[in-house]
Amino acid sequence: MTEYSWPDDGVEIGRRARAAWSATCRALPIGTRVTGTVIGRQPFGVFLRIDDTPKAIGLAEITAMPPDFELPRLGAFVTGEVISHTEHNHQVRIRLTEQTES
Repeated sequence: MTEYSWPDDGVEIGRRARAAWSATCRALPIGTRVTGTVIGRQPFGVFLRIDDTPKAIGLAEITAMPPDFELPRLGAFVTGEVISHTEHNHQVRIRLTEQTES
């Protein structure tokens, strides 16, 4: 396995996120503090399963990580803040503030 990955059920995760988009935006307004688990890693950032909002897809791009952060590993537990909602791909953008390796 390479250091970059996408979940095996990625297509289904995308379908669930699309179907729950309105509810996700209501549950996670900008400024909400969230916790979650890294479920996918790409060169540009990490995808998250957000606690208490299992149908949401979170994305923490490397530009939204503190300068001293390394790209969290799969399974890492992270904390952050919602900074935006991206309608076209149904993603909740997250600025990471803490991480704990699994």
